[in-house]
Amino acid sequence: MSKDKKIKKIISGVYDLSLGISIVVAIVLGVGVGYILKKWLGFEWLFWLGVFWGIGGALLNIKKAYNRTKKELETIKDDIKYSYYQDGEKKKDV
Repeated sequence: MSKDKKIKKIISGVYDLSLGISIVVAIVLGVGVGYILKKWLGFEWLFWLGVFWGIGGALLNIKKAYNRTKKELETIKDDIKYSYYQDGEKKKDV
């Protein structure tokens, strides 16, 4: 395996592992910003605005991970190694 392929595989693994962490961090940051704004300005709804910002950020992270995975799968869809059918016939087990 070439060095570039190894590096890409490592980066892909890090992206996959970091998805869960980024969801939690986005929500915690949103709640933290909402809490600080509520304490600073005194409006209760600012806390909930921060919660919704955090959830929105988490959903955005999920969407980005989905799009990245979809793009990776698009690149291998025509690869014969992942094909169930070969030349119009069912691929024989090797």
